[in-house]
Amino acid sequence: MERVFRWTLRIVMLVLGLVGVGAVLVYFFASRSLPDYDASWTVDGLTAPVEIVRDTADVPHIFGETDGDVLFGLGLAHAQDRLWQMTMLRRTAQGRLSELFGARTVKTDELLRRLDLYRAADASLAALSAEAREALRAYAAGVNAWIEIVNAEALGRGAPEFFLFSPEIAPWQPADSIAILKLMALDLTPHMQNEILRASASLVLPPERLIDLLPDVPGTASMGTAEYGALFPEGHHVASLPPWPADPLTPISAPRLSGASNAWAAAPARSAAGAALMANDPHLGLSAPSIWYLARLELASGGVIGATIPGVPAVIAGRSERLGWSLTYSYADDQDLFMEELNPADAQSYRTPEGWKDFRTERSIIQVKDAEPVTITLRWSENGPVLPGSHFGLEGVTPPGHVAALAWTGLSETDTSFQAMLELMQAGSIDEAIAAGGRHVAPAVNMVLADRDGVALQLMGALPARDPGHVGLGRIPSLGWQEQNRWQGILPYETNPRLRDPAGGIVGNTNNKTIDRPFPEHVSYLWGDTQRIQRWQKLMAEREVHTRESFIAAQLDTVSFTARSLLPLIARDLWYTGEAAPEGTPERQRQKALEMLANWNGEMNEHLPEPLIYAAWLRQLQRKLIVDDLGPLADAFTHPEPLFIERVFRDIDGASAWCDIRQSTMVETCSDTARIALDEALLWIGETYGSALESLRWGDAHEAHHDHQVLGEMPVLKWFVNIRQSTSGGDNTLQRALTAGTGQEPFANVHAAGYRGVYDFADPDSSVFIIATGQSGHPLSRHYDDLGELWRRGEYIPMTLDPELARAGAVGVTRLEPR
Repeated sequence: MERVFRWTLRIVMLVLGLVGVGAVLVYFFASRSLPDYDASWTVDGLTAPVEIVRDTADVPHIFGETDGDVLFGLGLAHAQDRLWQMTMLRRTAQGRLSELFGARTVKTDELLRRLDLYRAADASLAALSAEAREALRAYAAGVNAWIEIVNAEALGRGAPEFFLFSPEIAPWQPADSIAILKLMALDLTPHMQNEILRASASLVLPPERLIDLLPDVPGTASMGTAEYGALFPEGHHVASLPPWPADPLTPISAPRLSGASNAWAAAPARSAAGAALMANDPHLGLSAPSIWYLARLELASGGVIGATIPGVPAVIAGRSERLGWSLTYSYADDQDLFMEELNPADAQSYRTPEGWKDFRTERSIIQVKDAEPVTITLRWSENGPVLPGSHFGLEGVTPPGHVAALAWTGLSETDTSFQAMLELMQAGSIDEAIAAGGRHVAPAVNMVLADRDGVALQLMGALPARDPGHVGLGRIPSLGWQEQNRWQGILPYETNPRLRDPAGGIVGNTNNKTIDRPFPEHVSYLWGDTQRIQRWQKLMAEREVHTRESFIAAQLDTVSFTARSLLPLIARDLWYTGEAAPEGTPERQRQKALEMLANWNGEMNEHLPEPLIYAAWLRQLQRKLIVDDLGPLADAFTHPEPLFIERVFRDIDGASAWCDIRQSTMVETCSDTARIALDEALLWIGETYGSALESLRWGDAHEAHHDHQVLGEMPVLKWFVNIRQSTSGGDNTLQRALTAGTGQEPFANVHAAGYRGVYDFADPDSSVFIIATGQSGHPLSRHYDDLGELWRRGEYIPMTLDPELARAGAVGVTRLEPR
């Protein structure tokens, strides 16, 4: 027995020793790619020395003799900290993920190949000015200089992920940056998905009930929409949508998870210090590392500082000494789906206004890791690329003998959006910034601008010119061969919504409706917000003048206007009603929950129980209202729609009919449905978080999920690369923290303000900003998540253009010398 024990002990010690040695080797090789911020390098591609000063938060402040040299430095800094992320964005845009991830991403690659984003990006280079092309070239040279240094110095392949996947890194090209911008535009726009959703819903709902479920934003000059089924009476339609792909590598967001943001500015007359103020927090899917990267560039026109996207040589949102710019997604309707009628005698041709015409076709081979290559045939009609029915549930709304084609401004081969960004960084006034916006194509954004004298809001982006006789009004797929449905070019930039120095002194946007014009000058029928705007307007009106602190407070506000407006409606017949019930019964639990909600002010604070009760109730309530009418299609409505619930409980145009469950023999009232939904929500809460309502915490259910897109699902590694944080806010608060809506954690915070900035032009160096994780994409770096806790607590770091302040606490100074 003693001998067995000794040998067992030896084996255990040997195994532990081998594990320890293995861990040391893994750490050694992984840590080799941690950049030395104090290094000096001699590189090709510079005209003069460049200095990259990294402040205490690892924000690079880049100084050089020319703009090209500064952008070279930005390319090198991006590659030092985010090389894996940059190559992943490029692979996604190119449709080449399957070379690394195998069959898992073939469908994603197929979609991107069909959209052909990269070819459009490459073609767009010719449309750019010489200065813009030189900026892209200089940036690419900086990225490639770092790749060369990594290879020459054996610096851990540039990122730990390259030890798990192919270490080959193709040189960075100018078109790569444009392709990433197009990829971001694809992620932001939700109109294709919503056309499919509306068409699917119209197949099972009468028009009056469709208006309830997908209502127009109040004030919209609607002309109505044709019934989708009536457009194709001979077709067989299946009104259901498949679950949205849960793979984090999928570049297109589910309809409810598309782009969102807050941005506003106060003119000097509304500022306590007598100079303009600005706040911005663009909302995108959370990830580790964040999509945003903070940087300061010292250009010939002056210093600029703010949020960049790795792979793109521009400050997307930020400020200079003279100008601030912030953005929200505009929800401009820049996509249309067309049903192309196939020639019965030749499926390779389709119907046009002039007759049958052959599709433009091309073969494309997708290389798949550990599998045979996949060959696909790409097809284009005059309206755009043809998408197969296997994507987004298109097969359910595509009639027999037709295929779907997509028209989208982001597919332009003369896309000068990067040039607009470059000129925006160089602009010294609102007028110059608005002029630069005329070259922006996609995504269409609301750009809020501020200089020392005033404020403005300008929609920047290409808006399709549609015929007033368009059958689907851009809201549902339409027949591609009908002339009145086809785009007639692009509307003049001068007609885009613009607001300059309003009488109230404040401009802002929360993805709310910006203009009320009839179709086809309507901009959109789909808007991203009807709720946050109410709270924002109240906060702006509460003070005659604002300060940096009041803007920060508004940016971090977690009071839900939706909760304050809907709870009195859905609970009006339930407050303090019913007989006394013994402890432990569902009736008593319901009475406790209602009492707590009655005394709640609507603040979605992470430490409170009421937000969880409210959110679970609303989610279950909408599910009960729609599931018997929509059947499987109900799964596509993942988040409570406030306007729909309000219409139902106010019985607008007979909308209370939704409360009656058609499958049952009795007639349910809205009070009955609300009560049953609350009981079911409390039962779910009890099974998931416990039945002690007072002990619940919203933050336990509402953790922010900053997940690594690739390593975040791998056993063991996920514990090192994913970041979890208890957070406040909700779907409709100014501090927006959109919930997942599906899965085992339906209230997880998955879509939020990955960047926040507040700019004060009375004292520019008192401006502040923050991102949600850290600057580095390296899990072993202390800068991988060092800003995350500040972000969670609503804190910021200085946003200064003073070089001495940056140098005072620098964590390193990288010096680049021309070879």
